[in-house]
Amino acid sequence: MGVLEHSDPELWQVISREQRRQQDTIGLIAAENHASRAVLEAMASVLTDKYAEGYPQHRYYGGCSEVDVAEELARERAKRLFHAEYANVQPHSGTQANMAAYFVLLQPGSGFMAMKLDHGGHLTHGSLVSFSGKLYRFIPYGVDRETELLDYDEVERIAREHRPKLILAGASAYSRVIDFERFRHIADLVGARLLVDMAHIAGLVAAGMHPSPVPHADIVSSTTHKTLRGPRGGFLLSTAEFASRLDDAVCPEAQGGPLMHIIAAKAVCFGEAMKPEFVSYQQAVLDNARLLASELQRGGLRVVSGGTDNHLLLVDLRDLGITGKAAEEALEAAGIVANRNAIPFDPRPPRVTSGIRFGTPAVTSRGFGPDEMTRIAQLIIKVVTNIGDDKTYKEVRQEVEDLCSRFPVPGLSD
Repeated sequence: MGVLEHSDPELWQVISREQRRQQDTIGLIAAENHASRAVLEAMASVLTDKYAEGYPQHRYYGGCSEVDVAEELARERAKRLFHAEYANVQPHSGTQANMAAYFVLLQPGSGFMAMKLDHGGHLTHGSLVSFSGKLYRFIPYGVDRETELLDYDEVERIAREHRPKLILAGASAYSRVIDFERFRHIADLVGARLLVDMAHIAGLVAAGMHPSPVPHADIVSSTTHKTLRGPRGGFLLSTAEFASRLDDAVCPEAQGGPLMHIIAAKAVCFGEAMKPEFVSYQQAVLDNARLLASELQRGGLRVVSGGTDNHLLLVDLRDLGITGKAAEEALEAAGIVANRNAIPFDPRPPRVTSGIRFGTPAVTSRGFGPDEMTRIAQLIIKVVTNIGDDKTYKEVRQEVEDLCSRFPVPGLSD
């Protein structure tokens, strides 16, 4: 930071303020985490200088001998971590990983099934504002209105009716275990391929805390920066059957030169996930999420589906008479960062929503445990039941900063 401080003080100030923001606030966004110092060092390495379009031993540029080793390390560690036959670690994001998978499994205009966005799906799972909804015909499935759980019998009924080419399992705001084996059975019944997007739960899968999709899916897409606690980026896993076609779909069809510094950081991340302490970390993520859900319920808030089996939970705010947008803004004013989120059958538009989503990967990385999660739940309740009260926001903000001072952000303090 010393060089940047003098060469570009304006940008250095931005980064410094962001560092302080992360340290002084409680981050409960389910898609965020804090990377280790080792991951940060790999991202800031000279590997960013190397253009390496293509794949190891098959590049379009010279001078790639060392980055070839880095990419091979990342690929082999990903395969070993998830017990997969093939891995591609070049996707710049989960979106581009999904794009490559669609290129392999679908033709433009083909129909595919995926979870509705307001039921927990992702933009790249068929939303009309995404390439996935523009290039392909989206066939939605969702959760049961009463239980707010996936209704696999209904998924099967829809599949039998529409006979899609592809069924996609996976979500960005579904708090329960997903039965990948049942999805495989449904796909086989109608002759469809099965794609699983495990971006949110990859760390839990790696640690054995959630059933793995790898034995059941044709292709698995993921990110590395959520529960997996790595750099921002994506990757793909599959059987050997799809290896060559997926490589082509990523490069040259979807991307050009890979980000070699990020791929090196992915290798670090996969290596860290093989260590025993990573399993302990993921167990703490689950314990913290379950405790947060139960404490919010005890305080009178309604948690969608009644709880959580993973790292995230959704809260329905309609009984309080407030929107997700209002709750998000109030909590941030008080130093607690979360995101508005649609709930199943939400009557409000996506920019407003009736719900808010909380996740525990980042706070668990900082060392927050049961006592802290209990107190965080109390602070959340205090804020959302006093919307518009600046005095409450100020009181909570002070307590948040005091709490955060005891738990430095990893990577920044190592």
